[in-house]
Order: sequence, then C-alpha cells, then structure tokens
Amino acid sequence: MSPHAPPPRGSRDGWLADAWRRVDTRFPQVDAVFDALMAEARVLLPEADLPAYLEAARVLGKLGRGVEPMLVFLEEWPSAAQALGGPDALHDVMAFVMRLQKSPNGKAIAPFLQTLAPVARRLQTAGQLQHYLAIATDLMERTTGSIHGHHTTFPSPGLPPFFEQAPHLLGLLSLQGLKHWVDYGVRNHHHHPERQTDYFSLQSADARAVLQRERRGVLFADVERKLDLYLRAMWAESATLVPYSTAFHELRQPVPYYDALGLRVPDVFDAAPGVSGMDRYRAVLAHMAGHRRWSRPLIADNWSPFQRMAVECFEDARIDRLITREYPGLGRVLLALHPRPVQGACDDRTTSCLRHRLAMVSRAMLDPAHGYTEPLLLQTVERLNELLADGEGSTAAVAEQALAYVARSRRPSDQFAKVWFDDTVVPYRDDNRHLWRFIEDSDDEDFFDDPEKARVRQNELQALPPRHYPEWDHHSQTYRPDWVSLYEHLHPRGNPADIDALLNKHAALAKRLKRVLDLLKPQDKVRIRYQEEGSELDLDVAIRSLIDWRGGAMPDPRINMSHRTDGRHIAVSLLLDLSESLNQPVPGGQQTVLELSQEAVALLAWAIERLGDPFAIAGFHSNTRHDVRYLHIKGYGEAFGEDVKARMAAMQAGWSTRMGAALRHAAHTLAARPADKKLLLVLTDGQPSDVDSPDERQLIEDTRRAVRELDRQGIYTHCISLDPNADAYVGDIFGQRHTVIDRVERLPERLPGLFLALTR
Repeated sequence: MSPHAPPPRGSRDGWLADAWRRVDTRFPQVDAVFDALMAEARVLLPEADLPAYLEAARVLGKLGRGVEPMLVFLEEWPSAAQALGGPDALHDVMAFVMRLQKSPNGKAIAPFLQTLAPVARRLQTAGQLQHYLAIATDLMERTTGSIHGHHTTFPSPGLPPFFEQAPHLLGLLSLQGLKHWVDYGVRNHHHHPERQTDYFSLQSADARAVLQRERRGVLFADVERKLDLYLRAMWAESATLVPYSTAFHELRQPVPYYDALGLRVPDVFDAAPGVSGMDRYRAVLAHMAGHRRWSRPLIADNWSPFQRMAVECFEDARIDRLITREYPGLGRVLLALHPRPVQGACDDRTTSCLRHRLAMVSRAMLDPAHGYTEPLLLQTVERLNELLADGEGSTAAVAEQALAYVARSRRPSDQFAKVWFDDTVVPYRDDNRHLWRFIEDSDDEDFFDDPEKARVRQNELQALPPRHYPEWDHHSQTYRPDWVSLYEHLHPRGNPADIDALLNKHAALAKRLKRVLDLLKPQDKVRIRYQEEGSELDLDVAIRSLIDWRGGAMPDPRINMSHRTDGRHIAVSLLLDLSESLNQPVPGGQQTVLELSQEAVALLAWAIERLGDPFAIAGFHSNTRHDVRYLHIKGYGEAFGEDVKARMAAMQAGWSTRMGAALRHAAHTLAARPADKKLLLVLTDGQPSDVDSPDERQLIEDTRRAVRELDRQGIYTHCISLDPNADAYVGDIFGQRHTVIDRVERLPERLPGLFLALTR
C-alpha cells in the first residue's frame, strides 16, 4: 500500500464505518478518498441530510456505469446542496438521473453530475434547478433517436456536450435565454448528429451567434455581490437575495417579493428605456427595503379583493415617495419605469377600469407634472400629500384613504369580467404579500412560507476537505469547472538522519555554494550618505563642511546620513513531480531519479534556508482527475529542521502527473505571501499526463493555461525538466522559462545554482 493512501477500511470506526457500510461499494477509487469526502460532507451538510446523501451515492454505485457517477456525486453534491440552500433538490436530481439511466442516455449521467455544483452556484435555488432540469429533459426527449418511432434507441448526441458547457452557458445567459438557445439547436440540427454535437459544444458558428443574440440584460449572478453591498450600505439590510426564473411562466410572469427566507428578484433584468438593468435591480430592492422599513401588516379578513388592491396601490405609492425623499436620485429611475396611464383611455361602459384608475393615482403621487384633471383623483392625491407632509405616515392611515377612494369611485363596471390592464403594471414593485395577515383559514395562506428552523451544525472539520479546480478544455476553449479534486496531506515521516547523510555526501558542493550564498545574503543595514535630514551625523562630511565654512566657502548642508535594510523580498515554492517514472534508474548509474531529486532538493532547501528566504516544498501525483494528491513537505513558516528532513527522507513516487491542478493549488498559497518576487519552481521528469486523459495535448494545454493564470497573479514560474525529450512540449507550456537537465546525475549540482541565478 502506498504510504500516502488513507487508512484501510478495517481501520474505520464509528460514524465513518457506518457511512462506508451505507454506500456499500468495493470501488478502490472511492475507498482511497472516502474519509476526506466524508469530512467535507459533514461540514457542508446537516446531520439529518447525510443518510439521503449516502443512499443516493449507493444507488449511483449500483447503476452498472462504473465508478465515475458515484465518485463525482460524492465530490460535487455537498457544495451543490449548500449553494441551493438545502437538500430539497436531491430528489429531483436523482429522479433525473434515473430517467437518464432508463433511456439510451446513460453516458450523460457523469457529465451531468460533474457540472452540478457550478450550475447550482449559478442558479442558487431548488426552483431554478427544476427549470434547468426541465430544459435538459426537453433536449433529451427531442434529440434521442428511435428506429421505428416507437422505442428510443440512439442516445442524444447533444446532451453530454450540453452538460459540459452548462456552467459556461449559465454564466452568459438567463434560464430563459438558455431555453431559447437549446430550442434553436434542437429545431435546426435535430436530424444531423454531428452538427448537433458541434452546436451544443459551442464549436459551430451558429451556436456562438445564437448565444450572442440571447446575451441580453444583466444577470443576477454577475451583480449579486454589488446588490448585496448596495442593500447593506444604503438601506442597512442584510437579507438574503434569492433569484427566480422568468423563463417558464407563459401566462403570468412572477413578480418580486420577500418573505422570511429572503428577497426574491428575477435572474435577469433587461434594460428599459433610459434605465439600465442594474438600475432596475436597485429600484426593486429599494422598494422592498422601503416596505421592510415603513410598512406594517394589516388583518385581511373581511376585506374585499378590490379594497385590498387599492390598499396595496396606495401603500406602494407612499413607499415610493418615502424612498425618493431618502434618495432623490431614485426618482428619475422610478418615473422612467412607472407606466403613464392615459386619462380616458379605459371605457368604463364595457370594461372594468379599477386598475386603470389606481394606476393613475399612483403615477400622480410620484410625478408632480402628471397632467391629470379628474377632480376625485386630484383630491385623493392632495390628501395623501398632506398625510406625508409632516412625517412618514403609516400603513393604517393609508389604508383608510384607500378605502375612502374605493367607496367614492365605485362604478357598476368594476364587476365586469373584462379588465383593463394596459399601462397598469409597475415592474419594480413586489406582490405585497407581506402586507396581510390572516386570522381565519384562507387559500391566500398558501402564499406564505414557513420560516426554516435554524440548523446547528455540530460536526467539526476532522480533515482537510478536497479542493475542486477547473481544467481547460482546449477543444471548446472553455474551462471545465470543478473538474479536478485535489486532496492535501502532510507528507509521512521518515528518518531525518538520511537527509543529513545526503548533505554530508555533498559537503564539497555545499562549501562552494556557501561562498556564493555569503555574497547574496542580505545585509542588515546599509548607510545612505549625503542627506540633509537623517538619523545620524556623518562625521566626515560634517568636518569637511565646517572647514569650508571657516574658510569662507559655502558648506555642504548634506551632513547627515540614514540607513535602510538591504533585504531580499522573495517567496519561493518548490513543486516536485512525484509520479511513478521517478522510480526509473538513472542511465549508467546505481541511483533512481527520485533519489537524485532527494539530494538536489535537500541541497536547495539548505541553500534557501541560509539565504533567509521564506519557502515551501510540496510534491504531487495523481490517479485520475478524482484523486490528485498534494503532499506538504515544508511550509513557509517552518524551519529546515528535523520535521522537514523527516518528510523529505520519506519521499516516494507513484501514479501520474496532472500538473495543472497542482500549479493552481501551489499558487493559491504563494499568491498570499507578502513578497516583491514570487517564484514557483517545478521539478519534473516528464510531460503532464494521466490515465483518464487519452488526448496527450489535453493536460499539456491545461498546464499551459495554468501557467498563464499564474502570470496574471504575479507569480514567476520556472520548470526544471529531467526529460531529455522535453524540448517537444516544455516550451509550449513554460515558454522560455524552463531548463532541461539532460544529465540527471548533475541535478544536485545544477538545481541550487539555477535557483541562485533566478533570484540574484
């Protein structure tokens, strides 16, 4: 057994042993990472939801589709459930999986589950996820082929690439836009499998063109943080923002509202004439924040629907007046969004005009230049203005005004079934469910959500959970989000005396290095002379100036000196490729490449320690994208002492080289170091590769992309390759920042010298 593997199943006890029995699997890939996955699940999921999570994993493991669906689900679902706000969506997810399983589309289960967490982070609610699953179901049913039109036989060619691209698509489109984009692809490429694959993988020109056409408006997911800061700063509100989709309501579009669970807003807002999508979000949130601050609920029993409609309209008008009084700049936005009903446009002989009359009152309250001449409307607006002249008024007082207006303006046509709706919908207002309380049972109570009981998580973090990193797909030129699962471990310990023996073996080389290091080692203080102001008097210059003064010459006023610290502001991370190929013997020698790497790293660590630069050492290897191991050998805050030497002495090689994820994780820590120069050294003996990536360019391109990401973070990456054939690929990844050491036996000598040259 590898020294880096988790404990065998027999060593599990307590809850972990029970969890392992529940999943009921013999997949070694799951066994290798099960403990770390359960540590993450117990942090992210409530205790009551864990049995359903384990049962779903067990079902996925019994589908007969290998380890991939089960392993992906164990990795992705905890973060997906956290993004969706609870476990309610698990039933919908598993129902959709079983639907895929019973169809010819079983191979789409893995890509669906793999992108579930990033999709959930974009959608954020279980309701939004249901709409997403409806789009996927529609795509599956319309593109799954059959022989004679009775039984589906051929899998949908567009479904797997659709799932792979879903996080990218939802980053650009609302659910409504996604629905239109999918519908175009199905209608135009239903009978062409190759074109369908190209369309849903975003490789065809029309796919990108339709995507660009549907990219309109402001997506809530892109501005959520700004809106949250806006609420906190301007309205002192910390309520949760929850998006809803506008794509699946043909008859009546939902409107914003708030309840005990948060403020509900559309997932996208198109620009309106003179108003941007962002300003529309601000208007909606300002109106709801005004209600939360100034409105109080009323008892709705024994009030007619017409009366309640009038109360809601008058209260909305009061809130609009108060928020524009608080922030006058909002007045322009509200006026631009509020409809302008035309007086006399509604014929009350054939149509119910109650909504029209109320909309006119609302407009007149907001717009002093409304231009209406109806006497009752003018009297009502005047009374409302008097109510707000000396203060904020109240919901109860406004309700009295509304009831009086309904009584005085009542007409026989108000009972007609035909209702006038033109120019009566105010798009930034909520549905006012918060204004009413019911004493008796009523159907209206269905609108109210019971507040969730607070859940207390009693499970503490027992181990570092896996980190999920994206991977670059060079075919589609997009990222595969959360594609790689990386597990951190502290490297096992060995005998530190072995490293001391290696340093003694290279004592002559260390002696030569010491002379170079003494020249590079920073001095504590450096004098800065000839200063008019300083911390000390420069005696030589002061005496010379005194002589000049007594001799009648102009003395030099720069008689002081100061000091500065002459230090190296460098942080270094050394990343070691610990793949299986390091166990190969050096041609013509007795040692393996791993043993020579040990000697070189020990000398390098000794040299960096003498220079005083903060540095870290870590190794990595991988066994598919589900299991990338990142082994900490030395941390930035540790000295090069017995503990570090013990870990270095136990270095072992195995598995493959998924380098991109390791680079991103090393940069995660290095980027936070306070240093002027940040250097990431990569020591490897071969090109990036893994057993689950048959395309050899795939991981090369991903590593190249990772290096570019590090460049943008200000991290200088340099590769030391021990592969004599590295010239074929290493330049593609690292550009000119690489060194190929053909004679591996010279590594202990070359590596410290190369570091000194890079940091001189």
